[in-house]
Amino acid sequence: MSRLPEATNLVWQTAGVTPEARVQLLRQRPVTLWMTGLSGAGKSTLAFALEKRLIELGHACFVLDGDNVRHGLNADLGFSPEARAENIRRIAEVAKLMNAAGLIVITSFISPYCEDRRTARTLIGPGGFREIHISTTLKNCEQRDPKGLYEKARAGLISEFTGISAPYEAPEEPSLSLDTFELQVEECLERLLGVLQPFLVIPEQSR
Repeated sequence: MSRLPEATNLVWQTAGVTPEARVQLLRQRPVTLWMTGLSGAGKSTLAFALEKRLIELGHACFVLDGDNVRHGLNADLGFSPEARAENIRRIAEVAKLMNAAGLIVITSFISPYCEDRRTARTLIGPGGFREIHISTTLKNCEQRDPKGLYEKARAGLISEFTGISAPYEAPEEPSLSLDTFELQVEECLERLLGVLQPFLVIPEQSR
């Protein structure tokens, strides 16, 4: 994948608002929940349900969803390994900016390669990055096939489709693993909120 020439003569501008000031304003600490899993695993369903729950609890958050992002920011990218890597790099940079603004970010991306997810963790920072494996099996995802994509992939109508003609590398040590074929949405939300709890409760001395 060809890249445009990189810009030069750039100087980082320091903001006058500190991260702690944003913590005080929003009463939360920023974090990115990185949901990874096969197509049809339930990532988007959980991401948007968690966003709704967090908003109801008074927390500022936003979902970065794979399909939605490819309608705009990443509309120029395909699904080759190189394009997938660039897709994840861009998303990680966006999540990092949103975290810098004090937001809780929930991402919903297949992000099939361990190396790309390691890149995202490094960009965002390990202290504010939690990898969530939506571990629903290929068999169950294909049984659901909510978008009809597996059927098309099996028929050879979609190339480089994760799980069929392209690999998926499962996380080795995720912060949480959820199989949405075995767990109901509410059960998943409670476990996700458990991962988020340290970022939602601000110590008394910080108030």
